[in-house]
Amino acid sequence: MTVGPTASGTPAGKRHALNERLIGFGCIRCSTALPVDDYFEGCPACFAAAHPASVRPAFAGSPPATVDAARGMGRYAEWLPYSSWITLGEGATPCVAFPRLASEIGCAAIFIKNEGQNPSGSHKDRVSCLTVTRALDVGAPGIVAASSGNGGASVALYAAHAGIACRVVATPALSPIHRRAITQSGAELIFADEALERWRLVTAMVHEEGWFPATNYLEPPVGSNHFGVEGLKTIAFELIADVGRDIGAVLVPTSRGDLIWGVYEGFRQLREAGQIGKIPKLFVVEPFPRVARVLDGSATTGSYPGRTGLFSIGGSTVTYQAVEAVRASGGGAVVVDDGDVTRDAERLARHGCYAELSSAATLTGLDRLLVAGAITREETVVLLATSNGYKDVLVETVTR
Repeated sequence: MTVGPTASGTPAGKRHALNERLIGFGCIRCSTALPVDDYFEGCPACFAAAHPASVRPAFAGSPPATVDAARGMGRYAEWLPYSSWITLGEGATPCVAFPRLASEIGCAAIFIKNEGQNPSGSHKDRVSCLTVTRALDVGAPGIVAASSGNGGASVALYAAHAGIACRVVATPALSPIHRRAITQSGAELIFADEALERWRLVTAMVHEEGWFPATNYLEPPVGSNHFGVEGLKTIAFELIADVGRDIGAVLVPTSRGDLIWGVYEGFRQLREAGQIGKIPKLFVVEPFPRVARVLDGSATTGSYPGRTGLFSIGGSTVTYQAVEAVRASGGGAVVVDDGDVTRDAERLARHGCYAELSSAATLTGLDRLLVAGAITREETVVLLATSNGYKDVLVETVTR
């Protein structure tokens, strides 16, 4: 199902402006060119071939060399599919050097990009602002997300601000912290027995009721909403502005890869615009081998279950976008252990960064990548802290 522009090219119920340079979308796998529309299931050709793949926007001409004077994500509106959107002040999060930590771990420089400083407390806000805007502009009756916590809390908050109905589908493992954030925002919280059942419930809402999906609902999966994921490019833009052009590697907590893909796309576009010479190596950090197995030859469409308490990066599936971001950047995947991550969360806090366990996993991953030689000790490294430690509760390790 697609809900897109009217025959005139103007979205029904339009309230915000599409970027005037947006001319269409293209598949990241097969390069099929597509008109401006909503592709909830990714590229139609790849979906039909049972190899779901995301789509990326195509723009006419290059964005200006300078950024806008607006604050937050708005500075980069010329690089995004929308030039205005529903906003709560997302973006412009701190990127801070941690020299004592770098000295302790034996690395030239470590920066931590603290996405926990976004309005709902995670990087998901850079996605939700654009996704909710798109749902409004096409006149959807409401927006729905399958979520383990952060994404649902974010969509619910932005939907509340926009005045659009919201449903969040979760499992009983959803933490009380996220339950409260979602329900206090006025969203309807729906529970499924297990993670994959969430997607089946969202599928029915999309196809039978016309709700606008903020997240994937396919199995095997594709990325989240293609208008929304574009917001994650702005992390790369901010990193270059704050750290400089000599970033050697970026470590990304990863489940289905929206974040690592968005960061890759940002660096790719900067390189194409001649603003950087190379793309930093991007490393997936995961709690059990999924992307690591695909990089070793397993199918992107396979199922790779495991056990973890790192709820933000659980999940048994892999997306094409995550693997493509790793391969195209010359990066890799590193698997971390829950116990080591718990230790490193405290280690980070003692250096001044109170991060969610799934974010602290990047420090654990860095240790392992340095020992393996995948990252040299002379490189400048960025750790993405996707959410803050206040989101964590003590939970039992679960299978996802």
